[in-house]
Amino acid sequence: MKLSGVPEPNIEFAPKHYICRRAAGPLVLDGRVDKPFWAAADWTEDFVDIEGDLRPLPAKRTRAKMLWDDEYFYFAAELMEDQIWATLTERDSVIFYDNDFEIFIDPDGDTHQYYEFEINALNTVWDLFLVKPYRDGGPPVNGWDINGLQTAVHIDGELNQPGAANRKWSVEVAMPWTSLRECAPEGRPPVKGEFWRVNFSRVEWHIEVKDGEYRKVLNPDTGKPYPEENWVWSPMGIINMHYPELWGYVVFADEDGPESFQLPPDERIKWELRKLYYRERNFFETYGEFTLDENILMRNEPWSITPAIEATRRLLQISAPSSDGKSSYCIREDGKLWKE
Repeated sequence: MKLSGVPEPNIEFAPKHYICRRAAGPLVLDGRVDKPFWAAADWTEDFVDIEGDLRPLPAKRTRAKMLWDDEYFYFAAELMEDQIWATLTERDSVIFYDNDFEIFIDPDGDTHQYYEFEINALNTVWDLFLVKPYRDGGPPVNGWDINGLQTAVHIDGELNQPGAANRKWSVEVAMPWTSLRECAPEGRPPVKGEFWRVNFSRVEWHIEVKDGEYRKVLNPDTGKPYPEENWVWSPMGIINMHYPELWGYVVFADEDGPESFQLPPDERIKWELRKLYYRERNFFETYGEFTLDENILMRNEPWSITPAIEATRRLLQISAPSSDGKSSYCIREDGKLWKE
């Protein structure tokens, strides 16, 4: 694999977290999120720009909910919108060419082998599996499907009708654990107190009405649409969703809790290893080799770890002790992170 540089996100490490409670009963999907099934679920914080504080807050509100039971991981989303439109009707189309809602799930938090899901206002979906992030060589597996997936969309207004009294569209999704557990720890669904890494994204294009239809606004200098807006639950500090290490923490709870979440100290250790990985990859892109000099990577910044760096011409491993000193965390040149 040819190693590229890896842009370092411009953000402090503070992913959002969410306490995901047990569902009280089965879900009958109709796309509405104002029914009793969702009453026990809190809303996430309102979505922000993907770059976080570097950009203004989104012009339109987006928020999500989650629940779980023995069979499914449930999601709901509410997208305030005065221009409700969609064009794509074929499953596994590139759905973000329309306005869409997206879900990203990394069950074991190692940034490899994770899931992506996209849906538009026509209830057309794209589900795919990422062997590893694009920065690390991918590839995406478009032929992978979430078997048993259930989805529904509700339109509060009229679809593809400029001038309609539109208020919002909302989404319900039920993903079976039988599909999601494929990349989960021990190949099983989560248990109480465990967390998975999850994030959400809303793609919003700049739209105008021409000849009675919604159309993307074109940049007169290029003849192409202006770049889309990307609004997310947990900000990334970079215009790229495929940095799973920055996704939120979804903690699975039942009636006995947990009621709160405190970032485990090992998560900070993993993040500092990740920053060293970014810098090693960027060093490699410039000089054609990795560096063993930790001072070049750490730049006199405050760190909580003392890393051990091993490298050959093409291979890299950086390790640091866990918070209890009983084990170590390691990261390699393609971003894979593990405990040993």
